[in-house]
Amino acid sequence: MAKIYLGLGSNVKPQKYLRQGISELGRRFGVLELSNVYRSKALGFEGADFLNLVVGMDSELTPQEMHQAIEEMHVQADRQRGESQFSPRTLDIDLLLYDNLVLDEAGVRVPRADILKYSFVLRPLAEIAPALRHPQTGKLITEHWADFDKNSHPLAVADLGSAAIQE
Repeated sequence: MAKIYLGLGSNVKPQKYLRQGISELGRRFGVLELSNVYRSKALGFEGADFLNLVVGMDSELTPQEMHQAIEEMHVQADRQRGESQFSPRTLDIDLLLYDNLVLDEAGVRVPRADILKYSFVLRPLAEIAPALRHPQTGKLITEHWADFDKNSHPLAVADLGSAAIQE
């Protein structure tokens, strides 16, 4: 069994599509570890705020099989691929980590570079996996979060039920 971490995000009916994604992941993989949900401004385009979280789980799927399962879930959520990587999304699921594997082949890259680039990935990952070491840097994820410029892309905790911002 591999320990896998996924990033989930949405800014199109996010409550609906994030719940759908979590439900489908639970159906396929069983027990899930869920971070808090975080609200953040869209990056790279003008659009509705995103809701994001990180999910941890165990799976026997290979990284390529996990990639295929993610693409199937994108289709179920009516995800439309645009010309730009920065666009509105019903559901965006990214494979962040697959055990300690470092891989770049056949459209599958782990660890995902977004972990160290975006607060909406790093903070929830640090929340549910504080003792996890980044497979390339060797540093704890919590150390990366402690060093991160939190003003670069502010986050607010949100409730998936109402998406109301909490202090």
